[in-house]
Amino acid sequence: MKQKYAAIDLGAESGRVVVGLFNGEKLTLEETHRFANVPVRLDQTLHWDILSLWHSIGDGLGKAASAHGSDLSGIGADTWGVDFALLDQSDALLGNPVHYRDARTDGMMQRAFETLSREKIFGITGLQFMPFNSLFQLLALKEQGSPQLEIARTFLFLPDLLHFWLSGEKANEYTIASTSQMLDAHARDWSGELLRAFDLPQIFPAMKKPGTQLGTIRQSVAERSGLAQSTPVFLPGCHDTASAIVAVPFAPDSRAAYLSSGTWSLMGIEVAEPIIDARTQDLQFTNEGGAAGTIRLLKNIAGLWLVQECRRIWAREGREFSYAELARLASEASPLQSFIEPDDAAFAAPQNMPAAIRDYCNRTNQTPPDGIGATVRCCLESLALKYRWAFENLGELQGAPLEVLHIVGGGSQNTLLNQLAADSLGCPVICGPIEATAAGNILTQMMARGEIANLADARAIVRCSFELETYQPRKENRAAWNDAYAKFLTFER
Repeated sequence: MKQKYAAIDLGAESGRVVVGLFNGEKLTLEETHRFANVPVRLDQTLHWDILSLWHSIGDGLGKAASAHGSDLSGIGADTWGVDFALLDQSDALLGNPVHYRDARTDGMMQRAFETLSREKIFGITGLQFMPFNSLFQLLALKEQGSPQLEIARTFLFLPDLLHFWLSGEKANEYTIASTSQMLDAHARDWSGELLRAFDLPQIFPAMKKPGTQLGTIRQSVAERSGLAQSTPVFLPGCHDTASAIVAVPFAPDSRAAYLSSGTWSLMGIEVAEPIIDARTQDLQFTNEGGAAGTIRLLKNIAGLWLVQECRRIWAREGREFSYAELARLASEASPLQSFIEPDDAAFAAPQNMPAAIRDYCNRTNQTPPDGIGATVRCCLESLALKYRWAFENLGELQGAPLEVLHIVGGGSQNTLLNQLAADSLGCPVICGPIEATAAGNILTQMMARGEIANLADARAIVRCSFELETYQPRKENRAAWNDAYAKFLTFER
């Protein structure tokens, strides 16, 4: 008999409900519902439309029940990191959650360092400093004198909010909480020292590990979806990257890194304990929680956000392109002409991404890309160069050079970027599965139910369930890429 699980997977552009069917050997995924995730700007604040997302999730669970019956083996949700909701004493939502690209955190990191030094915060959390981390969002609320923070009785990350609405049980799951800059990375729990230093209210529920059963679905969810009320709600790796890494098909004993490719590119390695020292702080690497007791030592890189924003601007100008068309135009453009540092602040939330790219090239004494194909190629080659930088530094941090890169997630469908990454790194790049996040979410639920024993079992299932494609570096391009990388290293980061 096949086991049936539902993964609720929310990304920055879209959400989906995916059903996983496991026959004892292979996992098959079926997307039952996909829906847009469209942020809403109200006055000066950018919000997530969480109620619309919840409605779409209900539709997706209903379609899952219609297609596969009411007896699902489990449900679990994952989303991007850092963003959260606040509930009052009656568990009512205190406003729509704010988007991590909102400007409210501008300058908050620097003000935080007036209370605790950069070195002290990193020593506790081991987390890369990014202006939208949850700590700085909360400090922004404090500085604004927000009544929400005064009224709040519960703090829930977005997947925790979904699990609460599904099951009625409140908890903060470890992997999503590890993106907040409020955890003690070694204790793997909230840092009392940090929360006291910033005088944050006691609104944080108990920490739960991925693979925990929260309960079963509420009666209201059962009635809306047609699922049995006995359907379990499990915590997967609630940070979408934590779920995706469960589904990376690492071969045993391989010296490999992963890249979860999408709006963000997250490149890292699995380690047993956090690596927190002057070198990781200087490189701005981050220690985030993983499944089965692992730590994800990784670098957040801007990712396909660069291309997504260019495409949005061109569409606004009346020039509509599919991603496939943009990839074709980029492949036809001249190689290795101009580059950007993908994580430069100029590209975090520009009004016009193509203009920001041209300005950066002018500022760094380069000829700006001329035309759509050249602009997209500049983005993709710049990402490939940043991947090399992260790949080499990860090898240094673990004490041995890396030999293979696994790319998973939606971005693994970008065949041009995959080949550029192999050329830049000079090593094989193995791509797939595309739906790594949903697969990892479901595999973690399966571990929670005892159907599989550990990560090694999960990855063996991935290797026999999904088609993988390997890209080899083109040796004839090596000298040109080395020259480009030398130039790239001169940019500030």
